[in-house]
Amino acid sequence: MIPDWAHFTPWSALAGGALIGLAAALCLLGSGRIAGIAGIVGQPLRDLLQGGQAGWLTRHRLRLLFVAGLLASSWLWRLVAPLPLPRIDAGPPALVAAGLLVGFGARLGNGCTSGHGVCGLSRLSARSLVNVLCFMGSGFATVFVVRHLLGG
Repeated sequence: MIPDWAHFTPWSALAGGALIGLAAALCLLGSGRIAGIAGIVGQPLRDLLQGGQAGWLTRHRLRLLFVAGLLASSWLWRLVAPLPLPRIDAGPPALVAAGLLVGFGARLGNGCTSGHGVCGLSRLSARSLVNVLCFMGSGFATVFVVRHLLGG
């Protein structure tokens, strides 16, 4: 494999990583909560599905603002630079299966990649280290199998 040096963008990657770290730190310092997307998005959905609508918006206002910021960030970035064109080499059934597996893994691992990878590792959490090793190892193995053994 040869790196694509023409599209290597270390400064924007560094700025993006610093902004993610700053947002995670502000979330932890400001609310005492971990900036894990599975928990931020999942808890309001669980409460809504369980019928707890009294005070729902008040309880989840900060969570909804966080998600709105995530959604608005790509729109704001478009004002500065063009968004990269997405390339998806899988059909809808594979994407649905992948989404379900990721959701199952986040539930099984008690958190998602952002919660464990960004926030957990920065707090030196042993549980997060085990989770990151498991999902990164699973990802490496999946890519190897799909690209080299199945020829995809």
